[in-house]
Amino acid sequence: MEVNDALVDKLSKLARLRFEGEDKEAIKSDLNKMISFIDKLNEVDTSGTEPLIYLNENTNALRKDEVAGMCTREEGLKNAVLHNERFFKVPKVINKHGN
Repeated sequence: MEVNDALVDKLSKLARLRFEGEDKEAIKSDLNKMISFIDKLNEVDTSGTEPLIYLNENTNALRKDEVAGMCTREEGLKNAVLHNERFFKVPKVINKHGN
């Protein structure tokens, strides 16, 4: 792949960046280094090597849900600023008429 000004301009537009002068040349140099590194990786013989999908053998190692630390309704409402005997009360935040 050839790294030229057109490619840098296209990538900078996609990334919403602006490169000019020395910066553009530095980006071209960096892109060439990255591409040569990938080309070097392509030289490695990976025949017989399974692709690595997960870093370990565990899949979906989940813990069991356990109910703990429950409080009564009265304890839950105890520190509420506004409440009735069953629910928290909050200020109205939606206006039906959009005012």
